[in-house]
Amino acid sequence: MGSGRFALVGIALFAGLGLVTIAGCSKPQPQVAETPLPDDEQLKERLDRAIAFTRDNRHLNTKDQAAWQIVHGALAYGRDFEIYHDGQLVPAIDYLLGGGALRGWQLRKGDHGLEAVLDAGSKTGQGHEDQWLGYLSQVGLEADDEIKVGDETYQVRDLVTQAQWDLYDGMEGTWTLMGFTRFLPPDAEWTAKDGSKWTLDRLARMEAEQNLADSACGGTHRMYALAVALDRYLEQGGELGDDPDGTWEKVDAKIQDAVKRARENQQPDGSFSVNYFSRAAASAEIDARISSSGHVLEFLMVALDDEQIQEPWVTRAVLHLVDCLEKTQKFDLECGALYHAVHGLKLYRERRFGPVEDAAPEQPVAAQASADGAGVER
Repeated sequence: MGSGRFALVGIALFAGLGLVTIAGCSKPQPQVAETPLPDDEQLKERLDRAIAFTRDNRHLNTKDQAAWQIVHGALAYGRDFEIYHDGQLVPAIDYLLGGGALRGWQLRKGDHGLEAVLDAGSKTGQGHEDQWLGYLSQVGLEADDEIKVGDETYQVRDLVTQAQWDLYDGMEGTWTLMGFTRFLPPDAEWTAKDGSKWTLDRLARMEAEQNLADSACGGTHRMYALAVALDRYLEQGGELGDDPDGTWEKVDAKIQDAVKRARENQQPDGSFSVNYFSRAAASAEIDARISSSGHVLEFLMVALDDEQIQEPWVTRAVLHLVDCLEKTQKFDLECGALYHAVHGLKLYRERRFGPVEDAAPEQPVAAQASADGAGVER
């Protein structure tokens, strides 16, 4: 799932106004890193406002947007994410799983379950192997939740059994690992259609051996999946060094290296590098900065421990993202960048301060959005 590039209304407007290099979201500003950090209450209030604004004022719809955009929104807000359909707000996940029609949402009966049609590189449909399974695993679904496809009713587990059957060595298994970590027991073993034997350990090892520079979005999704898998392994009583081939030690080493690189490549204004883990780099394009910082923060929120997430370098990254979202409230933003950023902020908020206590949203007005971007209510 790459964040993609679209003809963004917001960026065009910034360029037309000569405001592409707005303060805090363009060239690195060394003085920002030296600015005193807000206290916890101030930080929490800004987080809550930024998260609530996107939820309450940026609504996608089934006419203009496709599955790729809407699934990303669901990743950020889970089952609370609402979209417009026929002029009414409806829960996006319920709409999709209930058989609602949407461009790019293509599911069909498989030979071992339910198959999500791959449209490689797409920003409309499933652009990566098991992308839908991976993101559905992050929004609170259970394996026995139903999925309607035409006149047939399946379950989420049917996506899992088909993905197990289709697994092969060397594939992009990032979203597969996310889904299997959530829906399979730690000791699961299965045989794929090519006759190869698989376990979660083998899948995690395959992912850990991949080159991040060649991975989607600088490898942030791959690292997120590995961090989720390692967390699950440790929560289930596993210990580093217990497994005979050292898989989880390798996974942990890759995670720690990515954390180190993210911090080393962080810009003076708090943003993370637009070249992710490979080298330090900045950009004057605000959507690029939201995308890279949001993707890296998302990974860090499942990789760092409770003490690390309170460190100043993490706080500055969070503040930079919040600042960018505040400055772009009147403009459309590309969905991949926006919703990964919000997801990272939500994970941070929940780990640092606990779940958001939602206030009653204002009564929504008719929403407008570009076909590819998340718009704002006018």
